Amino acid sequence: MENPMNCAEEQPPPSPLANSWSHQQDSVSSKTEKPKAVGGFVLVHAGAGYHSESKAKEYKHVCKRACQRAVDRLRAGALAVEAVAAALVELEDSPFTNAGMGSNLNLSGEIECDASIMDGKSLHYGAVGAISGMKNPVLVANRLLSEAQKGKLSAGRIPPCFLVGRGAHDWAVTHGIPPCPSEKMATKFSLSAYKRNKRKMELAEKMDTGHNQTKKRRQSSENENGSGCLDTVGAIVVDQEGNVAAAVSSGGLAMKHPGRVGQAAHYGCGCWAENACNMNPYSTAVSTSGSPFLASEDRVLGGVIVLRCCRCAEAQPSQDIQAILVEFLWSHTTESMCVGYMSAQDSKAKTHISRLPPGAVPGQSLAIEGGVCRLMNGAE
Repeated sequence: MENPMNCAEEQPPPSPLANSWSHQQDSVSSKTEKPKAVGGFVLVHAGAGYHSESKAKEYKHVCKRACQRAVDRLRAGALAVEAVAAALVELEDSPFTNAGMGSNLNLSGEIECDASIMDGKSLHYGAVGAISGMKNPVLVANRLLSEAQKGKLSAGRIPPCFLVGRGAHDWAVTHGIPPCPSEKMATKFSLSAYKRNKRKMELAEKMDTGHNQTKKRRQSSENENGSGCLDTVGAIVVDQEGNVAAAVSSGGLAMKHPGRVGQAAHYGCGCWAENACNMNPYSTAVSTSGSPFLASEDRVLGGVIVLRCCRCAEAQPSQDIQAILVEFLWSHTTESMCVGYMSAQDSKAKTHISRLPPGAVPGQSLAIEGGVCRLMNGAE
């Protein structure tokens, strides 16, 4: 793995994994067995922010489990959108991520989550914002997407693709998604962080001697909180047919105002997926984390994972061999970002915590890493 590079360096994004990602098999021409048409690739991240060394194993383990969950679905023949939703469920279920279980608490001490998912094949999108009482917000977003694909409702009504608050919760329940009491979604870590942040806010208000000083203290408190927190988790997937999908899920900012909807839920902001078409030979999927779109901030803190893929012509005379070339990368301006990636032909996922170089200033420096994967599929 190459070291991350600073944003001031004018170098092309590295592809350090190209040699280790070749999946061509010499024994594909077996006479007794037909080659299986099983392929696909997944890249996940556990949020941009700060990943302590003491919890490094936990962060890597959840990324590994998310990759495995998605690959299991791909091996079963699922499409990219199903696999990416499966990966997000695993990320949401971890108490170490700011999504689903253990999410940040808002000013009222409650958990409200945002999530969105996009299918690159149909370009359909589903999202929820500020939803409470749902263990896996991405499942609600995915159900909105799938229901919208069925067409119009009775009397010609347009089905929803983005719901918020109580309306999103009630819609999910009526569509068979079981609720989860909000108190069960909070963890010891999220509750202690809430109490700590609340004490800081109360202290800042007591020490208020002027508007400007208060503003500076609050900004300082926000920076301190941001350095120890994680943001939106996400995943991107390409399946054996070359379809792509992307998804994100987030508990949002700590101590946010109740009802706030973050970028994770907004169309074209949290994630994007688009299959190749006549005008564009590349399929593309993107999942973001952090605040790269908050122009009013002094520092731009965030991260992103990206893949693009295309079918490539092989030199072999056999027409039974198809190949998909996948280029992927992750980039962040935060102190660190934990990622995992795996192809359907790998025995286990690879995980990595990317960190800014020593001396680099978060929000002012950029780390970029990535690789290339060639997926070889035998047509049945």
